[in-house]
Amino acid sequence: MKFEKILFNTRFRDNTIGVLEQMLDLTAVGLKEIILVYVIPRDKVAFVPYGGYQKEKELEIRKKVAGKFEKWGATLEKKGVKSKIRIEVGIPNAVILSIAEKEKVNMIVAGRKKRTLLERVYVGTHLLDLARRSPIPLLMDKYMAEYEVDGKILTRVNEHIFSHPMLATDWSCPSENALEALISLKGLASNIIVAHNIGVKLTKAMSPAQFQEIKKESRKRLNEYRHRLIDAGLEAQTSLTSGRTVAEIINVSRKHNASMIVLGRTGKDWLSQYWLGGVSHRVAETSELPVLLIP
Repeated sequence: MKFEKILFNTRFRDNTIGVLEQMLDLTAVGLKEIILVYVIPRDKVAFVPYGGYQKEKELEIRKKVAGKFEKWGATLEKKGVKSKIRIEVGIPNAVILSIAEKEKVNMIVAGRKKRTLLERVYVGTHLLDLARRSPIPLLMDKYMAEYEVDGKILTRVNEHIFSHPMLATDWSCPSENALEALISLKGLASNIIVAHNIGVKLTKAMSPAQFQEIKKESRKRLNEYRHRLIDAGLEAQTSLTSGRTVAEIINVSRKHNASMIVLGRTGKDWLSQYWLGGVSHRVAETSELPVLLIP
């Protein structure tokens, strides 16, 4: 898996240019082109009573966005990265996925907006919905994030996010794909943490002897992952924990000062994930780090 061509979707929120500049680190591992995407929501230019389709408004938005993208394209060109501008009208996620398929990109990059309490508890956000539906890796970037530790509100600026990634694995096929994605970062990632958590639900009915056996098997698997990374020319270390999986993943990422979290996208049914959220999606929502979800 190589990240030679990525789709960069934006709504021009704060720090968007910082997120774009982060992607330039991927030139060290073969990034060649960035597709700059802006989706005009259909309801922004839809038919209005007695007014018809607001074509002039659409053209005004297109001109404004194109001007910004042309400046970004000039910056990318100086760094040796090609760019293409795609400005479309429609339902954002559907348009993004359609462009990703047509352009044959290797990854979708999108920033995260602030959530409301209702979104956190009851419904998936726009970005989590995109993550569920995307057949290719999706990076939920967070250039600047506020988070709480021990009752204190902290602010973190995430820079050089590919330098010290953490893979949180559950031994699934998507986790295997995530490992291959990390191997493709050779020359950019300096050290990789491979982590696994033995979940509470799994251990609840276990005897002490069974728990020790699970730990032994988990350590063996972690070391297999570690050696695959080392054989590929990367530095790697392992972490094994037990407890509530989402909290443990975030704790380990902080303990090891990870620069991003990489997860295989879990394979639960869509309805379950929509209301409850899989582990990968809940980590993506709650961690202060950028999260790369691999299908």
